[in-house]
Amino acid sequence: MAEPARQRRLVLVGALGLVVLALDLWSKAWAWNQLRGEKRMPVIDGFAYFEFGFNTGAAFSLLADTSYARFVFLAFSVAALAYLVRLATKLPTERTAPFVAIGLVLAGVLGNLHDRLFRYLEDSSGERTYGVVDFVRVYYWPGKPWPIFNVADVALVAGVILLVLVMPKPRTDSATSSPPT
Repeated sequence: MAEPARQRRLVLVGALGLVVLALDLWSKAWAWNQLRGEKRMPVIDGFAYFEFGFNTGAAFSLLADTSYARFVFLAFSVAALAYLVRLATKLPTERTAPFVAIGLVLAGVLGNLHDRLFRYLEDSSGERTYGVVDFVRVYYWPGKPWPIFNVADVALVAGVILLVLVMPKPRTDSATSSPPT
């Protein structure tokens, strides 16, 4: 009886992952075509804008413009994907939320991995700089912007938070634990 439940959970992970990945890739293509240059579009004036950004680093531009960053992030992404697939095949299936979280994180990793593999800007000498398209700028205080982000980043953060909140906790057997001293 457990395998049909596992199959349904894996279909949920895949379907959610594909929908969020498609939204991420579509929105990045839109930003690439519509926002590159000095264009900025207000969504909520004074609070949220669509604005092109090209991040060669990770969150908060960590390791941006270092020669090895792309390879570090590619390796980390592949390792994260392997871990997520293993997690999805091993988790207990009675709860849906962990699988929703895995689908969100999977989509976020794949969306940013796609950009690290295929999106680049070329300088006048023809040298390519690979990075991730970001396009959402939010101000948390007047004149204080949050770092620019994209749909994949939102999926990653939401998925990780949900995963932390709903992951099954290891069971402790009170019969085998020693009494307090």
